[in-house]
Amino acid sequence: MPVAPVASGELSARERADLDKVIRAAEQASRVEFSLFRGVSEGDPKAFAQSLHASLAAPDRSVLIMVDPLRRVVEVVTGADVRRTLTDAEAGLAVVAMQTAFAEGDEVGGLKRGINLLAEHARAPRSNHTA
Repeated sequence: MPVAPVASGELSARERADLDKVIRAAEQASRVEFSLFRGVSEGDPKAFAQSLHASLAAPDRSVLIMVDPLRRVVEVVTGADVRRTLTDAEAGLAVVAMQTAFAEGDEVGGLKRGINLLAEHARAPRSNHTA
């Protein structure tokens, strides 16, 4: 999905640490594994993102966010288990939130917002058990 311009330079150590913190919190909240790839995609961006996702340790329980700043593309790939609670439409809303922040020049803020939205929707609904 094409996005607004994103800075093509490297993220600072502080930005990487902030994103890592958000990812860990998202994983704890949703019980889903999150991976972020920010770099140049090879060939078709969607196929590239899918191949990255397939190479993860637990792809069925994982969400991969791939951002290619040079090609201005973002892809979100979800595993089979994740799709039980996170729909394509909800993932699309997270992409729109990221795109909006990217357009405002806030790449890290956009990634944080997108990760949080994906985690919120990926969280399994609480069940009320009666004894």
